[in-house]
Amino acid sequence: MISSLRGTVLHTASDHVIIETGGVGFSVFVPADVAHTAAIGEQLRLHTSLIVREDALTLYGFGDRDELEIFGLLLSVTGVGPKSALGVLSHLTVDQIAEAVTAEDDAPFRRVSGIGPKTAKLIVVQLAGKVQARVASAPSASASTAVVDQVAAALVGLGWSEKVAAEAAVESAEEATDAERESVPALLRRTLAAMGPGAKRG
Repeated sequence: MISSLRGTVLHTASDHVIIETGGVGFSVFVPADVAHTAAIGEQLRLHTSLIVREDALTLYGFGDRDELEIFGLLLSVTGVGPKSALGVLSHLTVDQIAEAVTAEDDAPFRRVSGIGPKTAKLIVVQLAGKVQARVASAPSASASTAVVDQVAAALVGLGWSEKVAAEAAVESAEEATDAERESVPALLRRTLAAMGPGAKRG
């Protein structure tokens, strides 16, 4: 079992990267945010899951162990395969998944390509009790969670995935001034500037 992989990025695509380690190039399917941020020539470490099928051995990689664990839990859900589980983790953070399951809200999962209403409901039902929403710490003492949430929602409206939008909004709030953290337009402008005009949308 290949449980982790670290090496030099040789190639990136929308859903996978190729990492060279020990002279061998490994093709690894990854969530959209990993694919978007991986840079050719740079080092990348992934927590991986090797999926064994009769006709293929396929690696799936994640930036942290929490995502890897959620990936395994999603695979335990009836009707969810590796590609669908990866799709969920490309659009939702671990916390967003936990919050949706805890709230018995299948809407976030229905917005994921390849996940139908029945499967979305099964994810909520079969993961109940297995994941718990964590109390998220505010980006800073004076940061408004409501403002961060609204900025993330605005980014989703502009075409970014919920996962990328949420992470960008939180990161921007951590570096923002107190005034920017209290203003949706100001924090949104800062976040868009940080993401850059050429930022990829997942």
